Amino acid sequence: MADKKFSVVVAGGGSTFTPGIILMLLSHQERFPLRKIKLYDNDAARQKIIADAMEIILKERAPEIEFLATTDPSQAFSDVDFVMAHIRVGKYAMRELDEKIPLKYGVVGQETCGPGGIAYGMRSIGGIVEIVGYMEKYSPNAWMLNYSNPAAIVAEATRRLCPNSKIINICDMPVDIEEKMAQIAGFKSLHDLEFKYFGLNHFGWWTSIKDKQGNELLPKIREYVYKHGYNLKYLHGDEGVQHIDPSWIVTFEMVKEFAPIDPDTLPNTYLKYYLCQDEIVKHSDPNHTRTNEVVEGREKKVFAECRRIKSVGTAKDTTIEVDAHASFIVDLATAIAFNTKANMLLIVENKGAISNFDPTAMVEIPCIVGNNGPEPLVVGEIPRFQKGLMEQQVAVEKLTVDAWINHSYQSLWQALTLSKTVPSARVAKLILDDLIAANKDFWPELK
Repeated sequence: MADKKFSVVVAGGGSTFTPGIILMLLSHQERFPLRKIKLYDNDAARQKIIADAMEIILKERAPEIEFLATTDPSQAFSDVDFVMAHIRVGKYAMRELDEKIPLKYGVVGQETCGPGGIAYGMRSIGGIVEIVGYMEKYSPNAWMLNYSNPAAIVAEATRRLCPNSKIINICDMPVDIEEKMAQIAGFKSLHDLEFKYFGLNHFGWWTSIKDKQGNELLPKIREYVYKHGYNLKYLHGDEGVQHIDPSWIVTFEMVKEFAPIDPDTLPNTYLKYYLCQDEIVKHSDPNHTRTNEVVEGREKKVFAECRRIKSVGTAKDTTIEVDAHASFIVDLATAIAFNTKANMLLIVENKGAISNFDPTAMVEIPCIVGNNGPEPLVVGEIPRFQKGLMEQQVAVEKLTVDAWINHSYQSLWQALTLSKTVPSARVAKLILDDLIAANKDFWPELK
């Protein structure tokens, strides 16, 4: 087993996150050795910018690893052990509409939460199911590690449409927050701590944070969070590699506004969209949203660096850095490949893990991961406050998938109306009709 080397395809090869994933894979060859890395994307021009730079990096750092970038599914998905998927159907042009259409009606405009997340989910379902089909056709023994957004809707869709598929849905946001919690508590790494967490994707709470000696650290971390949120600048001025844009700094600090609503837990940052809707809209610029920030910042920076690497023919002085979710994906692949029984936070079917919650809901909870995939750990009963919020949000996710499967306008209108971010059925319908017009090339035709 120790001599085994793996073949990986990154689906979404033109993503700005792909270089960070490649660098992470290369930096962990001692525990997850590779024989082949492939990139797959349906946008050849966009992928080529990334691929040209990655080819140079591989030649310089790991020439023994075979590299291929392709738009041909038969080439991409043949002879692979893992599919690492992070696709964005409609790219940033559609994300911008996801954010700006709701804001036009005074509703939260965000890519994974509220109407924007529902719209994105309706686009993502078909793309993910297509990739699962390619994997099962060309490499039926492979695992798909999916962190395409919105993960909650995608997970519910794959549960229903691909019930026997070897697919694990994941998200890096809790890992990033846990790293910040470790620093707040005075530790070097999240791996020095043990966490208990429950919820849905982008919709969860920590109930315990202990060191290896069993000391409960949640009260100490809570004291800091109530003053500063998860903003680390009050510790050492460093906001980390991945989430450094101004909107992320505000996001991490804003946690202090809603964390005290339940003093026994600490929340995921994304709950701000459901618990501080009015403040979010009030401080949003409907003409310049997060998409514009990403395109002007991260996207511009990464593509410029990839073009520079190609032009000079070397990556020895590259500024490309490893992303937080790249580390998480390697940890997961290693756990499956070598049966390490790692404890990881994953999105899985509840099946009674949360005893007083829908057994078919796709929940985000700790799991033990080995070569048979994730084994959810028992959470037990959850408090009424969180249960109520989660039931409402799960209904939104299930209705969205109903709408995609049944081409149902009614189901999608209900999903939007039920979202805690939307004030009324009337506003939900106005937003829905605008989203239908914007997504005519991506959604099923609704009836």
